[in-house]
Amino acid sequence: MNVVQVQELTRIYTTTQGFLKQKKRDILAVDGVSFEVNQGELFGMLGPNGAGKTTTIKILTTLLLPTAGRALVMGHDISRESQAVRRQINVIYGGERGLYRRLTGQQNLLYTADLYGVEPPIAQKRVAELLELVGLDKRADERVENYSRGMAQRLHIARGLINDPSVIFMDEPTIGLDPEAAHFIRQRIKWLTGQGKTVFLTTHDLWEADQLCDRIAILKKGKIIALDTPRELRRLVGDVQVVEVETFGMPEEKRAGLEAALKTSFVSVATYGPKQTIAIQTQNPNEVTAQVQQLLKGVKVLNIRVREQSLEDVYLRLVQEDKS
Repeated sequence: MNVVQVQELTRIYTTTQGFLKQKKRDILAVDGVSFEVNQGELFGMLGPNGAGKTTTIKILTTLLLPTAGRALVMGHDISRESQAVRRQINVIYGGERGLYRRLTGQQNLLYTADLYGVEPPIAQKRVAELLELVGLDKRADERVENYSRGMAQRLHIARGLINDPSVIFMDEPTIGLDPEAAHFIRQRIKWLTGQGKTVFLTTHDLWEADQLCDRIAILKKGKIIALDTPRELRRLVGDVQVVEVETFGMPEEKRAGLEAALKTSFVSVATYGPKQTIAIQTQNPNEVTAQVQQLLKGVKVLNIRVREQSLEDVYLRLVQEDKS
């Protein structure tokens, strides 16, 4: 069963520019996007800032109307049946948005339950169960302002389940968390799909998407440029390996020369202060390794290795290859 159906979804923003804001300009945020999400699926959406991820979620959660196209959630049209959609969904944000810091964890959940029209006896029982699920049952009577960031995010998970939604939208739920807290949240996300819930996840953490998602849509400039399982997405760029080189103090002209000499391979460079990490995707790793060693003569090379490609490598190639 398709619990989310999106057909040619488009959203155009009109902004004003110039002195006294007299000049209008249209911005195409979502450009004819179509996809479906299956019941019980963990569906991921990736893309650079400004790609249209947040706008898509806002439309699907009835916070924005589309300019064109159609979307159904649990069989209900998001434009004409918004109230019916809202009863079937919930949204879990990353960070501290959506929580009342001067209320206790329990009070936050009871208030949210009341907003969703959950009957008081059911709400009391559900709040207790959810606090135990996220490991906050012993801290339920403390104000949220005294919670750590990880605890606040656990409360977000509980808040997002208070109305027993069929579809849960998660917007970067592990952003800013330490590894232990992020691991806890990911485990709970996996548990949700095991309970038959459908999860729609946006994240900038490529490792997280690779580990959690059944399928992933990659957006660029409002369009879906790839949609498949993590395994199949890797196959989009062919049978390649990655030559990874760590350097120190590499001059810009050396970098430009390296990219020019390896123009048949996809090259990405990440800079961390004086250090650089160069990732070269190639079908001939031994040949490229020897070539790189020649090209980087005079540069301090800290490490060079050959590894299998990751989802991050595929993502970077898809979103950066065509920069037009």
